[in-house]
Amino acid sequence: MSEQINRLRQMLEQAETIVALTGAGMSTESGIPDFRSANGLWSRGMSLAEVVSIDYFRRDPEAFWQAFREIFRIKLIGDYRPNEGHQFLAELEQQGKRVTVLTQNIDGLHARAGSGRVLELHGSLLTASCPSCDTTHALDYVLHHPLPVCRLCHDVLKPDVVLYGEAVPLIELAFDAALQADLLLVMGSSLEVSPVNLIPLEAAQAGVATALINYTPTRMDHAFDLRILGGIGETCRALSGA
Repeated sequence: MSEQINRLRQMLEQAETIVALTGAGMSTESGIPDFRSANGLWSRGMSLAEVVSIDYFRRDPEAFWQAFREIFRIKLIGDYRPNEGHQFLAELEQQGKRVTVLTQNIDGLHARAGSGRVLELHGSLLTASCPSCDTTHALDYVLHHPLPVCRLCHDVLKPDVVLYGEAVPLIELAFDAALQADLLLVMGSSLEVSPVNLIPLEAAQAGVATALINYTPTRMDHAFDLRILGGIGETCRALSGA
């Protein structure tokens, strides 16, 4: 483990431009459960993909919002804080590295930690927008309305999360950032969700150095120059010499 830590430390020191791709493992270290493992309505006859889908939102927005609140209830009401992984990436930026965070998480914790360039690939829980007029509404407004509707045109709001069946609007920017990096560091992602899971493959083929920190192996392990099987917090503490 110490040899791997030393190698990753060297990779980080040598890289001027770093892209970090973070997944659910980053959020779980702040106490936020992976929503795919939560108990929800899909366990009673509907799949998760059906419930959290753009089709279900359009077909029955009231039922969608009821399910959406159940699935993400802990995230919506929890007072979660950035952890050592979030802080480590923000500190790299403070040290003068050019850091871009590509996150699959929707909790907004990277920005709270101080990272300046964050691409929230799957959107954010912190806002909801009107499909008709694009007016954005803050989380506080959504929390106080069982069926949140637009203040201006009264259409039902859609959470600013990429639902199943929707395209990932920032995916081209994400690929471009990874391909231009000196180092792609994947943290806490099982790399199961497409097209985000193809980013390490493209980066490796382009000659970008790649490293993975994750508790378990992934199907994309062959794309990485270095793999560390472990927690993000403990790894970041070791990298910092703490």
